[in-house]
Amino acid sequence: MSLAALPLTIIPFILYNLLMILGVDLKGSMVGEGITMMSGGTWIFTWGDLLLLIGMVVLFIEIVKATYTGTASMIDHGLSMVVFIAFLVEFLLVSQASSSTFFLLMMAALIDVIAGFTIGIRVAKRDIGFGAGDH
Repeated sequence: MSLAALPLTIIPFILYNLLMILGVDLKGSMVGEGITMMSGGTWIFTWGDLLLLIGMVVLFIEIVKATYTGTASMIDHGLSMVVFIAFLVEFLLVSQASSSTFFLLMMAALIDVIAGFTIGIRVAKRDIGFGAGDH
């Protein structure tokens, strides 16, 4: 199994759990200092915000990966479902995971599953030539 078959949505899942084990406050703990904006307001970037940013980047990469066909992509789709189920179980059963940050990361994993299968079916349909002329 190649690394291309591993769903990248596992990265924010592992990072969230690592930060949770280390006792980092994902809602209030800032990654760095607040940045004063030209408007006079202060932009505060929390650990939860960083995880969401990582989740969005990973989701984009996963959607691009879904356009490729092959054995690795089928394994990736199956493992993406496992990652989503792990997110869901942890969200429901672990009190520290009951946050908006974790919920949004879980939704990114769900979008990865749905988009992966949808795009994969569409690409396979195009490659095989079913429904020629149907768009």
